Amino acid sequence: MPTEVEGTHQIGDMSLYTKTWKPDGEPIAKVVFIHGFSDHCNRYYELFPSLAARGIEVFGFDQRGWGRSVHKDSEKGLTGPTSLVTSDIVSVIKSQLPSSVPLFVLGHSMGGGEALTLASDPQYTDLMKDIRGWVLESPFIAFPKGYEPSPVVVFFGRIIGRVMPHKQRLSALSPEDLTRDPEVVKSIKADKLLHDIGTFGGLAGMLDRAEALSQGKATLNKGVKSLWLGHGTDDKGTSYPASKKWFERQTQLEDKTFKTYEGWSHMLHCDLPDNRSVFAKDVGDWILARSGPEEVKAKL
Repeated sequence: MPTEVEGTHQIGDMSLYTKTWKPDGEPIAKVVFIHGFSDHCNRYYELFPSLAARGIEVFGFDQRGWGRSVHKDSEKGLTGPTSLVTSDIVSVIKSQLPSSVPLFVLGHSMGGGEALTLASDPQYTDLMKDIRGWVLESPFIAFPKGYEPSPVVVFFGRIIGRVMPHKQRLSALSPEDLTRDPEVVKSIKADKLLHDIGTFGGLAGMLDRAEALSQGKATLNKGVKSLWLGHGTDDKGTSYPASKKWFERQTQLEDKTFKTYEGWSHMLHCDLPDNRSVFAKDVGDWILARSGPEEVKAKL
């Protein structure tokens, strides 16, 4: 049976909460997971245990400003600028290297946008050779139509972000817009670690990353080998059309897959109960197809 191991990852004086879902026996592949806005790595339901049961080890962490990596109220949403967000992720990835098995990066929502930002950052070109593939679940490339913040709010928010980047702002997303499962909606409302607080600096950085991706200003590094992107057509958290458009621009990437989940919501991993195993299988199948000898894959 898969086992779960909690731990910490130290970056300077910042201690990040970590959790590893380990398979029974030696792993066939490893995944570093990056969660979304106002989220944490323990909210992904059957996805990680399912992957671990198939021999895929998952290493998750709560990002700076989120989940159990928040140690006092003033740290809520305090992610820092994009350079710090990216360097944190790189530090976590490097903690899993060298790896004797293929290493993948999986990002959801804001975390998916962060993964693509890293994969496009020329500063980290050399790291691409160590990452076998990139898995994006509903990445934040743009807001869905009708759910965009007003231009006035964005304009003044950016100004405040430059002057007082650490100033906090409540930026709640409606749980009903994230999943179709009423029980998950209740769980989101009850989870005290989901504080919905961003900082003006952090929110501006998130918008900047999305803008760079949506407008084609961020180009994937040549070392990116493989990419899988899944998005639901009824996503009210991030834009399905923006994901599809971004994906179609990646003509230089030979090994790429786009999966449309018709009628599914933002959190594919906790959409309707009958759907969760479908999503977990899709992700696991894609990873295993790029991990280990064919005879190993054929047994799974």
